[in-house]
Amino acid sequence: MRLLRCADSGLLVELADIDAVLALYDALVAATDRPEWIVDLVPAARTLLVVLDPTRADFTELERLLRNTRPTRRQPSDVGTLRIPVRYDGADLSSVAELTGLTTAEIVTAHTGTEWTVAFGGFAPGFGYLVNGDPRLRVPRAKVPRTKVPAGSVGLAGEFSGIYPRESPGGWQLIGRTELELWRTDRQPPALLRPGVRVRFEDVG
Repeated sequence: MRLLRCADSGLLVELADIDAVLALYDALVAATDRPEWIVDLVPAARTLLVVLDPTRADFTELERLLRNTRPTRRQPSDVGTLRIPVRYDGADLSSVAELTGLTTAEIVTAHTGTEWTVAFGGFAPGFGYLVNGDPRLRVPRAKVPRTKVPAGSVGLAGEFSGIYPRESPGGWQLIGRTELELWRTDRQPPALLRPGVRVRFEDVG
């Protein structure tokens, strides 16, 4: 664990990998004695940003809390499950089949047969990085990113799966598309894919 000050209102915790990040994140979320001046926790692939109230924060106490917290993964019953309908006709489905050695049907079965978990958000509002999928689906990002990826596109990159909440550039391998609206500012919360939410993909093709 490496602790780095982030201006006067945050502390960035660097950890070994995403499993360590999520274990610490879940432990802090569940902690009943967490100081009120910790106002937010923002997980990423190898870091956890602890956002603070700068008028009350005690960095010495925070460091003690972080080093004494026993990381633990949250129980599945603590979070909700989101079912996402997908039409598996993505532009890169055949390429993913070549990269993995699976048939396109096997890719669909692997993607829908695993319960994914939102590890963290990033890239764009509403974009969630999903982990705990079938390891056979690990593929590299596209060598040449697209300038436009349609909203709702479902993709794979490394150990992650993700869904583009709006049209944007991107380099993930596209395997399908959903009509589900992942981000709406008039909804509370605006994002459907939030850290800890479990996801089940359903083939509607």
